[in-house]
Amino acid sequence: MADYHFIYKDLEGSSTQWDDIQTKLGNLPAKPPPFKPAPFAPAEDQDSKPKDKSWIDSKTEEELEDLEDDLDDDRFLEDYRKKRLSEMREAVKIAKFGSLIPISGSDFVREVSQAPQDVWVVVLLYKDGFPECRLLLQCLEDLAKRYPATKFVKIISTECIPNYPDRNLPTILVYNNSAVKATHVGVHNFGRRCTPESVGLVLCQVDPVLNDGHGGEQSTEAVLDGVRKKFLERVVRDHENDDGSSSD
Repeated sequence: MADYHFIYKDLEGSSTQWDDIQTKLGNLPAKPPPFKPAPFAPAEDQDSKPKDKSWIDSKTEEELEDLEDDLDDDRFLEDYRKKRLSEMREAVKIAKFGSLIPISGSDFVREVSQAPQDVWVVVLLYKDGFPECRLLLQCLEDLAKRYPATKFVKIISTECIPNYPDRNLPTILVYNNSAVKATHVGVHNFGRRCTPESVGLVLCQVDPVLNDGHGGEQSTEAVLDGVRKKFLERVVRDHENDDGSSSD
């Protein structure tokens, strides 16, 4: 004859009066609270989000291109989509360089001589251990960030020109369309204080070497005006700092 055993369980979390007394006396551990699942929250439907400027701003360039046929009924959003695409593509153009790029002798032709015709290349010939070289390195690193559409490179002088004399360091060569447009030997060319602004001013005296990428094709005078303005602002700032130091 089969032996049937039945196990009776209370509802989860419930207890008898006896269990409660024993728990209070410390004879039984307290029962854990009943399990409660987190409230159900359906996944956010991206298509149900309100389509406004912030919705457009959250999209990548590829996603904006995919939306081309989806916004025909909303002229405002379609125009804004095109504007955002244009801004993204322009930002990519502007961020061509943005740093002082180290190159070797074997890189020179590719990185400098064969640079695109619309790109100005500023080449620094230098060696480690020369204070003047370190100063000009710092200035060009600053200018490279401000003018990311101009290409700035640095190369050990003797890798570029064998037996190049150390007395000529640092030297800047300015290239455009595969040709040397200007040469600047030493730091004395850049004024009593060699600053990024004074270097930029000298670089743009003849040609529109510096390009921040925002103004398209600019004339030499337009570029020089912008650089001259930054130079004057730096002079005023340095003068104010000197006066402040004197008063202390």
